Amino acid sequence: MHNTLIVTDDVTPFGNTALTVLTFQDYLAEFPKLNEPKIRVINICDTTRYLSEGYYCSLLAQARNHSVLPSVNTINDLRMAEENSIDRIVFSLSVQQDAAEITHDPLFVLFGEVEDQRFKRLARQAFEKYPYPALVLTPTVTDIKVSPKATGKVQIEGFASVQAKAFKDLSITQQTRFITQLKAHTQIQWRTGKTSKRTRWDMAILVNPEETTPPSDERAIKNFVKAAEKAGFHADVVSRLSQEELGHYDALFIRETTAIDHHTYRLARAAEREGIVVMDDTQSILRCCNKVYLQDAFAYQKVPAPKATFVASANDDVCDELIADFGLPLVLKLPESSFSRGVHKAETKDALKTRLKQMLAESALVLVQEYIFTEFDWRIGVLGGKPIYACQYFMVRNHWQIYNHHGDRFSSGGFTTMPTFEVPKPVLQAAIKAAKAVGDGLYGVDIKQVGNAVYVIEVNDNPSIDAGVEDKYLGKALYELIMQEFANRLEQRGR
Repeated sequence: MHNTLIVTDDVTPFGNTALTVLTFQDYLAEFPKLNEPKIRVINICDTTRYLSEGYYCSLLAQARNHSVLPSVNTINDLRMAEENSIDRIVFSLSVQQDAAEITHDPLFVLFGEVEDQRFKRLARQAFEKYPYPALVLTPTVTDIKVSPKATGKVQIEGFASVQAKAFKDLSITQQTRFITQLKAHTQIQWRTGKTSKRTRWDMAILVNPEETTPPSDERAIKNFVKAAEKAGFHADVVSRLSQEELGHYDALFIRETTAIDHHTYRLARAAEREGIVVMDDTQSILRCCNKVYLQDAFAYQKVPAPKATFVASANDDVCDELIADFGLPLVLKLPESSFSRGVHKAETKDALKTRLKQMLAESALVLVQEYIFTEFDWRIGVLGGKPIYACQYFMVRNHWQIYNHHGDRFSSGGFTTMPTFEVPKPVLQAAIKAAKAVGDGLYGVDIKQVGNAVYVIEVNDNPSIDAGVEDKYLGKALYELIMQEFANRLEQRGR
């Protein structure tokens, strides 16, 4: 799908390779072209000087909507890393004892690869943090200790400073190796799969095949891919994605359960730094994944919610006060939990005290809510502040939640899907208000209704969208609504 251009200070070392190699002056004069295909640029000019030709190459590539390695942000990050000696890459290596003699000689990392395989992991780590064609790492060992897990091995710990290296400053031998790695990198990284029609943008849809309760099942993911193509995207379904690979996309759709201290959050943050449209964004992950924030936001913005408080102790006085204020049973929640995990019901004071002690061993705070019985929970899907689907999730038989985790087994109750115009007005209003307290992304708002009273339980980022459930009423139109939102946001950014 992409033409790959290699922009360099001097084309001579490349001879008659199959790569498209040109100078910065040629790139400046010949591009952009009318109706040009998608372009990806590997800039190997000298970028070590601010406002050099190499610097302008990456800057112009981004202005021309060409994907480029390295980005201007990476160039600036490397310059700051060189100026700030504190910004180093920490490493921990397990090596054979007879190979533990580590010198402080520089390591040349070319497109994430290094000759000394002891440092392979460090090289990839450096390349993901600073996606730059040629890096020089200078390792410093701070500790060597016998590995407790492997006989004959030692654990080497230390840090490495990092520096950009221009192609023209490499030796002849290093340049030869560089060109070999460059060819391999273009073959691995640039996707050449054909699509049935021309697409404007590239999207990565991140999934985790190992998840027992993923946000979307396989059929739904296929529906998203089809809807993406209709909205102008070529969508790749990926289970792993490095920050460097992320730079080859215009949009990222996370369909893996998110968490704050997790690679999903780090990828979302990297996407935001590169100007890539992402759902879920980091603000949504931060706010939805922590019930401390949600509870405070609901109270401050007057979102109707169950009576609740946070506790940091499980002593008798605290338990007595909770029972006096909220009655029994009580619902206890860990601040970070999903799909009903980390959520418990206490029906007696002893059960309350025991469960609180267990949960406080995991978290400094536990959310305690009044228990509100309903036969079902409303789930209102909200996108960009507007409701797009509505479901009633019924409680699992002989259980008080819509999900039941029992050991390795998982079960859920029944459901009813309906058009949003059939949802009671107070439920819709509460869902919109609760979503607004979080952001303008894609959310699933869980609500309980008792008569005319409604209570927002939580707002979920990355909500469940499974084939035959949430799409039961809208069908393919639900997936198209979400993909069109990505397209609209890219249009607004002029990409």
